[in-house]
Amino acid sequence: MMGERRLCDEVHLNLAYRWFCRIGLDADVPDHSTFSKNRHGRFRESDLLRKLFETVVARCIKEKIVGGEAFAVDASMIVADAYRRRGVAKVEDLDPTSSRAVAEYLSVLDDAAFGAATPKEPTSISPTDPAARFTAAADTPAFYAYADNYLVDLKNAVIMDVEPTTVVRQAEVGAAKTMIDRTAERFDLKPSRLVGDAGYGSGEMVAWLVDQRGIEPHVKLVDKSERTDGTFSRSDFVYDPERDLYECPGGRELLRYRRAFTKPRDGTSKDGRIRYRAIQRDCNACALKPKCCPNDVARKIERSIYEAARDKARAVAQTEAYAVSRRERKKVEMLFVHLKRILRLGKLRLRGPGGAKGEFLLAATAQNLRKLAKLIPLQEPIFAT
Repeated sequence: MMGERRLCDEVHLNLAYRWFCRIGLDADVPDHSTFSKNRHGRFRESDLLRKLFETVVARCIKEKIVGGEAFAVDASMIVADAYRRRGVAKVEDLDPTSSRAVAEYLSVLDDAAFGAATPKEPTSISPTDPAARFTAAADTPAFYAYADNYLVDLKNAVIMDVEPTTVVRQAEVGAAKTMIDRTAERFDLKPSRLVGDAGYGSGEMVAWLVDQRGIEPHVKLVDKSERTDGTFSRSDFVYDPERDLYECPGGRELLRYRRAFTKPRDGTSKDGRIRYRAIQRDCNACALKPKCCPNDVARKIERSIYEAARDKARAVAQTEAYAVSRRERKKVEMLFVHLKRILRLGKLRLRGPGGAKGEFLLAATAQNLRKLAKLIPLQEPIFAT
């Protein structure tokens, strides 16, 4: 993307720009401020750039280069236009009249993609672009950045949706849900499987895919139940869904409760886990105690309220289709490589959530147009009605 001043210079000198904009050879080129006012005004208010992006996606669907069966989701950090050595500690230290980016951030403090996803005590907030998060990649100095989220059809790596968020995992997972639902609403496309890395493998996300959207989760689970000290892991215990209990390797039962309460309890903790416990006398008399709970009086097992959906994800991970999905996920990574190396969008030129959204949409539109031109011979104008 180029600045408005440079664009005006190009229109002056390049006949192709004049032809595209329908500006005659002797006609005046609009002032650069006209572009800025339209970009910050009519373009954002009408959501024009999203409409342009979705028009190209619709054309990709029409040309049958979108499969609609398998989607992949991922995010990549894009450096924000904010000086990393300047920052304030609290939101209250921001001046709402200082810039458009600050005012825009203060208006989205309750948005799950930006303000609500920011930790309650952020270490540093940029006074020029506070929606950008102070973060760092591996072996690099910290910097301010946004997350560019892509939902990609795996047939030909067509970008189905794009969404900007702050660089926080919960915001990126929320963006994945938003993009899946928006794609279903706009194009009536509902994938049968979703491919993602471990960042999308939380129990809540997997349960949302399986139970609420009927999508097969081809994601790497976030699973910390396996022990590495030589004692029995949870997988060594057998869960009985009908009786809602675990059976240990020694044949004893682990229950939620062993007596009835006047007021029924579900045994679910605030973190969404259910705890099953063995009886102390059973564990003391068991020959397997040194391999089960050598440092505890009795064994306890924790089960997530999303464990049924997680079990389905574990079953999927044993299939050949899952192995194929892991290889296909590289298509999304290659799109981000193309975005940064070829389109040169390694750093944003605009500030605020609106600026990031505009640049991400334009870049994704360019990538889809490139894909369309590569796969389909152009026989008629792309936007012909």
